[in-house]
Amino acid sequence: MTAKAELDIGLVVAGHGRHCTVETPEGHRLTCHPRGKKSAVVVGDRVRWQSTGIGSGEGVIEGVEPRRNLLFRQDDWKTKSFAANLDGLLLWFSVDPVFSESQLTRALIAASSAGIDATIVLNKTDLPGANAQRERLAPYRAMGCEVMELSLKPSPEAARAQLMPRLAGRSTLVLGPSGAGKSTLINALVPDAKAQVGEISQALNSGRHTTTHSQWYWVERGPDGRGTALIDSPGFQEFGLQQIEATQLPAYMPDLLAHAGDCRFYNCTHRIEPGCAVIAAVQRGEISASRWRIYGELMDEAARKRW
Repeated sequence: MTAKAELDIGLVVAGHGRHCTVETPEGHRLTCHPRGKKSAVVVGDRVRWQSTGIGSGEGVIEGVEPRRNLLFRQDDWKTKSFAANLDGLLLWFSVDPVFSESQLTRALIAASSAGIDATIVLNKTDLPGANAQRERLAPYRAMGCEVMELSLKPSPEAARAQLMPRLAGRSTLVLGPSGAGKSTLINALVPDAKAQVGEISQALNSGRHTTTHSQWYWVERGPDGRGTALIDSPGFQEFGLQQIEATQLPAYMPDLLAHAGDCRFYNCTHRIEPGCAVIAAVQRGEISASRWRIYGELMDEAARKRW
């Protein structure tokens, strides 16, 4: 086997089951396969690889460089990784189809636990119903989350000007449900991406899945191989958080954490205990009832973990 120091280093820009696409520092892309039966690489990984032969256009991944972070979701049965080594996350939602606050909360918790800076984006604010969705996001603004509003499809240039200061020089994952306009964003910022734009299913009020795997797109790239990148990800309907212990949940929910230290009992679950400062804050309207309900759902799911 080639010594580690002699192996080429590349960036994983797409995953396709048992193989992935690796980009070299010079910008060349080739198909690589992991050594062994299981692939542990994800988009955003830096990997060490070697060619399978002269002119083959394929390689073998010999190792993965240490990651700065990894965003993933985990349910009872499987773990789904989105991307690694991220500088930021755009949680991309829209006025229509109406977004799930539970999905938003879960994605924020996953990002916080991975140490990834997240920005909430509300797209399609030109549509009727925008004010209602703004009100739903008010608790998130109040607890310190950055919330951006834009209308990407009718005003792509204005949206680009609004987004680029947040994206410039960073690797950013775009995460959200199908139909929210993620592929429209890719097409607007990366004209040659040819990302399909999913049509919203009126009957089901949900989007058609048009992206089946995470994909790295360069928005701007310098001669040193660095620049501004967007990672598009598949739309999702479920977002498990089995990787988070029940006792850790309040630490990743700033509105609950602000009051949890004032509870009568040190091991308060913030569900039924007397003298719970979190419950009192819900009753005073300082924590939204929906956020507390979602917290309860997450606690119940954590209690049903499969080992």
